[in-house]
Amino acid sequence: MLKKNSRIFIAGHKGLVGSSLVRRLSTHGYNNMIVMSKKKLDLRNQNKVKNFFKKNKIDAVINAAGTVGGIYANNKYKADFIFDNLSIQNNIIHSCYENNIKNLIFLGSTCIYPRNCKQPIKESYLLTGELEKTNEPYAIAKIAGLKMCESYNFQYKTNYKCLMPCNLFGPNDNYDLEKSHFLPALISKIYNAKIKNNKTITIWGSGKPKRELLFVDDLADACIYFLNTRTKETLINIGSGIEMKIIDYAKQIMKEINVGLNIRFDFSKPDGTPRKIVDTKIAKKYGWKAQTTFKEGLKITYADFLKSIKQK
Repeated sequence: MLKKNSRIFIAGHKGLVGSSLVRRLSTHGYNNMIVMSKKKLDLRNQNKVKNFFKKNKIDAVINAAGTVGGIYANNKYKADFIFDNLSIQNNIIHSCYENNIKNLIFLGSTCIYPRNCKQPIKESYLLTGELEKTNEPYAIAKIAGLKMCESYNFQYKTNYKCLMPCNLFGPNDNYDLEKSHFLPALISKIYNAKIKNNKTITIWGSGKPKRELLFVDDLADACIYFLNTRTKETLINIGSGIEMKIIDYAKQIMKEINVGLNIRFDFSKPDGTPRKIVDTKIAKKYGWKAQTTFKEGLKITYADFLKSIKQK
């Protein structure tokens, strides 16, 4: 069990997940968080990471750092996605081992699973089929990180856990249409259409792929929960059970923003994986489950989106 004054290093504290971790750890009474900006610590640099870990007496690590994005970014910046993520996670995981840090949460994504997986996706389906081509480099990096954690647990008796969340949303998301995931992209598109009095928005692909969404604070709470829980399994799915088609998410956002728009489909763009919903029996076995409904999460997320616009 972590103490309230345990020194917890949050890698990637400014991102969607990292900023949520800072909020939720504080809410849970943890008052000794260690954070470091990219300018001060390049996590891709092995020597800098090694020296940072040596200087700071760290008790636990949550790795929320990485190069992430939606279909467009994954497909366009393949080299960046595989190099950055492999470098960051290799440096962090090995530095944890070298400094005798037993508690590490490694965060990945459900894109590690085969493209045409049986649904819901069980942890045992890993490496049973081909990956989705549009995010293959990112997925391979995350699989390597997971296997690295498994190997260190086996050889060095560490307690490293790999949490694989479904699609995330929440405050402090990235709304850049080139780099964002589908939900923040939809919020941005629908809001801009309303402001400009446009009657139509364009959605990539058919709008038919199904996606499971998890409010980011639920993932942060899962990280805290599993930092304090010894498990037999290294790989644990984290999901909400909230699943809809992309087009239905667009309609829900229109309802929240109070606008009616026609939807046009750009069939020249890829759909990505047809369906992704995870089996969370292992997480539930240890007593964790998501708490936030999509409606509650969307209200908080949209309010944060409006706030971010005002600050520009």
